[in-house]
Amino acid sequence: MERSTVVRCAEGHVFSTASLPMQQAERLGPGRLIRCPRCARLRNVVPVELEKH
Repeated sequence: MERSTVVRCAEGHVFSTASLPMQQAERLGPGRLIRCPRCARLRNVVPVELEKH
């Protein structure tokens, strides 16, 4: 079962991705390069903290 991660790109677009490469590698920081579906470019993305109600 794939777990999706909600991310925000450098342009501010929020979307979910099935994979966040090297997500466990904390020494590299939270940012990763992923193609944003809104601006169709490789962008640096960071995970979004979801609010718990």
